[in-house]
Amino acid sequence: MFFKPKEHEPSHIHALYGEYVGVFNIKTHKMTDGDLPSKAQELVEEWLSINEEKLQTMWDTQKIVKLPPLE
Repeated sequence: MFFKPKEHEPSHIHALYGEYVGVFNIKTHKMTDGDLPSKAQELVEEWLSINEEKLQTMWDTQKIVKLPPLE
């Protein structure tokens, strides 16, 4: 998952899974664009729910830190 510097609103992340890509809204945790398989979408949504506050802070400040994966 990654941010692009100075990205457009709404706040979102890009998730990669093999050749698939998904764009997810940080606040709603829903995929707004892309073709990720449903299981990968569920995992990203779970990860977003755990890390929403940190991700929003990174979006707002553009100071990116590494976050842990799902366990």
